[in-house]
Amino acid sequence: MSEKDQPTVQTSEKTIQYKGESSKKERLVGYFELLRTNANFRWLWGGQLVSLLGDWFNLIASALLIRSLTDSKFALGILFTIRMLAPFLIAPIAGICADRYNRKHILIISDIIRGLLIFGFLFVRTEEDIPLLYILTTLLFGVSGFFSPARSAILPDITSTNELGTANALSATTWSIMLALGAAIGGFTAGVFGIQTAFIIDGFTFFLSAVLLLQIKLPENTIVSTRDDAGRKFTTLRYLMQQPDLFFIALHKASIALILYSGYQISQVEIAKSHFVIGVEGAFSLGIMLCFGGIGSGIGPIIARIWTGDSDKPLRQSISLGYLIGSVGLAATAPLTSLTTVVIGGFIRSVGGGISWVFSTQLLLQRAPNEIRGRVFGIEYALFTLMGGIASAVAGILLDLYGVQKVLWGMSILPFIPAILWWFWQAHFTKVKY
Repeated sequence: MSEKDQPTVQTSEKTIQYKGESSKKERLVGYFELLRTNANFRWLWGGQLVSLLGDWFNLIASALLIRSLTDSKFALGILFTIRMLAPFLIAPIAGICADRYNRKHILIISDIIRGLLIFGFLFVRTEEDIPLLYILTTLLFGVSGFFSPARSAILPDITSTNELGTANALSATTWSIMLALGAAIGGFTAGVFGIQTAFIIDGFTFFLSAVLLLQIKLPENTIVSTRDDAGRKFTTLRYLMQQPDLFFIALHKASIALILYSGYQISQVEIAKSHFVIGVEGAFSLGIMLCFGGIGSGIGPIIARIWTGDSDKPLRQSISLGYLIGSVGLAATAPLTSLTTVVIGGFIRSVGGGISWVFSTQLLLQRAPNEIRGRVFGIEYALFTLMGGIASAVAGILLDLYGVQKVLWGMSILPFIPAILWWFWQAHFTKVKY
């Protein structure tokens, strides 16, 4: 596809040119200004706050539950693999739904179903109930596979061009803040009041999120037709094949899941359970590690964005830097000298991962056409969950075989691979673009 044929998409306020940059420089909207002036985003953001709080309650509760029922790290690896692979199986359908049906309705229905499913976890009591835990987790994250692409795709529908970068950064920062708060509160709740209480709170957060999302009013011209006109005009695969830069951008979350995220999550559970045990089954120590990880992934993009703004080239350069920072964090964690060094290392890892995650999302939001935006994010999410599932399964096996220290040292080397590959691609892309 030649540059002149690149699609432009009309939004309710601006025309976005998907060439990595808007057609003219515009004043960037601040975070508080966005929340004050954009009611639709405010409702979406409010729903994100409460549902993410429940997500981290669920992560801590389900991980600690399975470790309390069995000593097998492989069983824990299966849990995390299911959490990642269930959305992958749904992703092809979910992306199409996000393009063909009302994205707001998809979000609300997904929240209601997930809220109901959570209460099934209350029936997991013994080791014999672990298969039920796996089934419920599969259903829960299968539904999440519909939610995530729709939420990503709806963001440009409710923001103008000069609001989009701020909205994306705030959404990512919110994820990080709620990781910090949710992990801390979830660890405290599970450690003091029990795992079952954490599941109950988790269920009600989804219902509250659905109520908040119900208040969103989508502009009529952003609701995608249920006919398959867009599918005939733009097949996602063909478009991505013609736009390799867009495809490479969509691969970053898969790379983050494989190298910086999924294996480290399982390692954190093992560290909390076997090395630095605070609270019931290490609930407090796990909460502390997740809390500071969330703070790091929130602070990293905010600080880096002072330099990058929404400019294409600095965003791209920062992605490689993020991988390298993540490598430093993993290396700092690996010796397991003390809980303090583990927390600091995890914080540094999250700073790097957050930068690469947020800025790859920003580039994708700026370049993906509305007609296939849901499917593009569906493919991105599918690759993320697939690689995360593989990493979780492999990490569970390696932890049983070699222990957490050797696994972390090995992980610290891997971020250099995507950092170097992305740097080489930018060297080629810069010659073409700039």
